[in-house]
Amino acid sequence: MRYVLSLILLAHGLVHLMGFTKAFGLGRMAQLTRQISRIEGTAWLVASTLFVLGGLLFFLENGYWPIVVLAAIVVSQLLIAVAWKDAKFGTLVNGILLVAVILGWGGQRFESGFAKDVKSNLGIPGEAGVALLTEADIKDLPLPVQKYIRYSGSLNQPKVKNVRIVFDGNMRGKGEDWFGFGSLQYNFFAAPSRFFFMKARKWGMPVMGYHRYADGKAGMDIRLLGLVPVAQASGPEMDKAETVTFFNDMCMFVPAALIDKRIEWLPIDKNSAHATFKNGPNLVSATLYFNEDGQLVNFVSDDRYDINEKKQYRFSTPLANYKLVGGRHLPTYGEGVWHYPDGKFTYGKFYLKDIEYNVGSFH
Repeated sequence: MRYVLSLILLAHGLVHLMGFTKAFGLGRMAQLTRQISRIEGTAWLVASTLFVLGGLLFFLENGYWPIVVLAAIVVSQLLIAVAWKDAKFGTLVNGILLVAVILGWGGQRFESGFAKDVKSNLGIPGEAGVALLTEADIKDLPLPVQKYIRYSGSLNQPKVKNVRIVFDGNMRGKGEDWFGFGSLQYNFFAAPSRFFFMKARKWGMPVMGYHRYADGKAGMDIRLLGLVPVAQASGPEMDKAETVTFFNDMCMFVPAALIDKRIEWLPIDKNSAHATFKNGPNLVSATLYFNEDGQLVNFVSDDRYDINEKKQYRFSTPLANYKLVGGRHLPTYGEGVWHYPDGKFTYGKFYLKDIEYNVGSFH
């Protein structure tokens, strides 16, 4: 889509050079039957320049492209109205581009709420992020958790106050086909919060989703084209489900955060431990499983609510493909699995692309 729309904008812009060319006698342009003044010809050049610039900004994913293209459409349509006989078919292209501008603006407006939440939390000082994580900090944790933290390379690194995570992946609903997605999320730990924004294509059309978790409250908003709501959820069940998800993120990608005082640990054996995490009124628990190398290989909880099925089922995230990412040894592949009465159902496959700790700006 990015290439197609960029090419349309470029081609439409170049077509507008015909009016400029005829006005300044740079070419015959037999397609244009009426005389064009130099002032009008300059306007055709302005429209051409704006369309080409808009196409470049769109290709570079610059947020100003809808404004530039809208200005180009306005100038272009005024010129077409004056030269209607020769240029009326340009209205069709302008109409298509206007729809693209509306959709682009809608998506940006939807995503701006996510950006605003993240920037607001980045401005809140955190207690962590300065002192280093040491053996003294982890000495009271269950032995497999200690081993995991050491394996990850989190010791003698700054404690973590926030994390930025980038995923690619595939998701599906029960009985549905897989669809691909890309996501960006920021998690904060002084006051637990998680802001997850996803972009995908479903039914052949762009879909955006925002999961917001802050102050112990959660909400989900999925929109077609960034404008049309297709799924929304909130309430106590959602609050508890997102608390599980937040804790799951901590365990998988922020081993240094497992010293959090809101976690109560119960040792099980040399390769597993049980944890209870409390955030405000939300109390959730999970069992963590490790291998002999110290890698976390699964997270299992019975406290996550399945929004689609509207019931609470066992939830797990088997993990694999540990690599050095963001200065830590972390799993770069994970699955989201529901344990339904009729068997396990993998609803998500997640590929870690990038991770940053203690970020200071939204990007």
